[in-house]
Amino acid sequence: MKTILNEQQLEITIQRLAHQLLEDHLDLENTVLIGLQPRGIYFSDRIVQQLKKQVNPSVIDYGKLDITFYRDDVRTGLHEINQTAIPFSIENKNVVLVDDVLWTGRTIRAALDALLAFGRPAKVELCVLIDRRFSRQLPIQADYTGKSIDSIITQKVKVYWKEKDGKDEVALL
Repeated sequence: MKTILNEQQLEITIQRLAHQLLEDHLDLENTVLIGLQPRGIYFSDRIVQQLKKQVNPSVIDYGKLDITFYRDDVRTGLHEINQTAIPFSIENKNVVLVDDVLWTGRTIRAALDALLAFGRPAKVELCVLIDRRFSRQLPIQADYTGKSIDSIITQKVKVYWKEKDGKDEVALL
């Protein structure tokens, strides 16, 4: 196991990404953030916590999206259904999808399909904590990236969150 980001580096990375979002979406007017279930929501929760320190929390539209049934890859076993909660319209809004790891791009493609059930956004951007650069199967690229890494297909990137795993760390297994 190799540590990619320790707890302090992870915190700094989240702060930087929140600031970058504010640079491009100054008052978050007409901008919504949507975390991808299941593990992207730990990252999106942290981004939203940082944004609430910078702007009035009431201007932040934050939702969570489950893309389980929009995936095109076959997964064995039972699917755990996660909650979708988007209590606002995304019609003509700037949508920022937030996920922990960008690997093949298939999760993001599924998220784009699922998003259309909630309206037609003006623009969709992608914010990821880790970008596994050379593993893409679809032409999808992040607009906001915490850290880009090079890894081989047999390696796994594991993001540990205090809320679920008892520690904050990103590791290459």
